[in-house]
Amino acid sequence: MNLQSTAELNNKTKIPLLGLGVWQIANGKPTADAVSWALHLGYRHIDTAKIYRNEEGVGEGARESGVPREEVWVTTKLWPSDQLNARGALQGSLARLKLDYVDLYLVHWPTPGLVTRTWKAMEALYEDGRCKSIGVSNHSIPQLSAILRMAKVRPAVNQVKCSPFGFNQRLLDYCNQHGIVVEAYSPLTRGRDLQNETLGLIGQTYHKSPAQILIRWALQKGVVVLPKSKQKDHLRENADVFDFAITPQDMYRLDQLGTSS
Repeated sequence: MNLQSTAELNNKTKIPLLGLGVWQIANGKPTADAVSWALHLGYRHIDTAKIYRNEEGVGEGARESGVPREEVWVTTKLWPSDQLNARGALQGSLARLKLDYVDLYLVHWPTPGLVTRTWKAMEALYEDGRCKSIGVSNHSIPQLSAILRMAKVRPAVNQVKCSPFGFNQRLLDYCNQHGIVVEAYSPLTRGRDLQNETLGLIGQTYHKSPAQILIRWALQKGVVVLPKSKQKDHLRENADVFDFAITPQDMYRLDQLGTSS
C-alpha cells in the first residue's frame, strides 16, 4: 500500500485510498494552492462539494498542478436544496470546476421522503457519463437499504464521519457486505482529539504523529480517508503513513477511544 494505492468500486473504477478534503478552505488561492501542492506531493484524489464554496479553487489547483486530468480523482456533492434539480446542480458544479466530468458525485445528505427519488436522478446523471461513479454521504443502513431495493446502479460509496473517536461498525460492515466503499471524512476529528493521551502514546510507539496514526487506522479499517489540510508540511505528513502498520492490539486500543471519550 502506498500513496497511489486504490480501492476498486463496484463499477470497476478505482478510487485512490488517500485523498485531500477541502472543507473550510477558502476559495481561490488558498484552495488552489492546497490542491496543487497535494498533487505535486503525489496525491491523486480531491474531495469538494458545492456547499464548501471552493469548487473553483479545486479546478484551478488541479490545472495549475500540471497533472493530467485523467490521473486526478475529483469528487463533488449534491446539496439537499438541489435534490429536485440534480442535473442543474451537477452542471453548476462542473462549470465552477471547469471540468467536463467528475469522477464521483455524491448525495451530500439524505432528505426524508426523497431518498429513492434522488437516487433515481443520480442514476440518470451516471447514464449521461458526466459523473463516472455515484454514491451517497451520511446515509444510514435503512436509507441504503431503501436505495438498494430499487437501484439499477448501486451506490459506489458512502462517505461518513469516521475516526477512532466515532465510527459505526455496523454501518461499515453493512457497506462491506453490499460492495459499497466507505470514505472517512473528518478522520482527524478536526483537531479536537489530537491531544488524546492514548493516541499520543500509540504514536510514540511507531514514531508517528497522532494525525498519522488516525489516518493509518482508517486505512487499516479498509476505508478511503480524506484528511484536510491547507499547509504543505501537513499535507506531506498526512501522506507519510505507508511505511508502518498498526498491530491488531493497538487497533483494538484505538477502537476503544470512542467508547471512553
